[in-house]
Amino acid sequence: MPQNFVPFLKENARTEMIAVLNERLADTIDLGNAVKQAHWNLKGTGFIGVHELLDEVAGHLREGADLMAERVAMMGGLAQGTSQTVAEKSTLAAYPTEIVALQDHVEALVTRFNSYTVKLREGIAAAEEAGDEDTADLFTEVSRIAEKDAWFIGSNSAKAA
Repeated sequence: MPQNFVPFLKENARTEMIAVLNERLADTIDLGNAVKQAHWNLKGTGFIGVHELLDEVAGHLREGADLMAERVAMMGGLAQGTSQTVAEKSTLAAYPTEIVALQDHVEALVTRFNSYTVKLREGIAAAEEAGDEDTADLFTEVSRIAEKDAWFIGSNSAKAA
């Protein structure tokens, strides 16, 4: 196993945090792929604004995934972010690949973002319980951005008006 640069955590807490980080990493990559699926295929009124927004959102998710993967590596673990691992481990519902209507994509994305932020909050609680304030802070940062992105995406819903 690679070197552990987070020596203050007890071994059981470190092992638990590596597992939780890898679980959220799978969700983060999966959600990023869903955002790009929508970005490539949506059509309808307001297309260009949502299309450009989704590129920004995908970037935020990539940054969050990178933070999680690097934290795993710092703890002496191995980040698990391959397509195969993500397909097997993501807790998010599969993204519908047959939709094109902007409103359908907005609804599908907001639903997944809501599930994702619930899982991030569970990660915050687990990290706090393990005494790993840095991982809790990492999940808080990613959650804050994800909630804002969900709000931006959801504000494009006809139901938001």
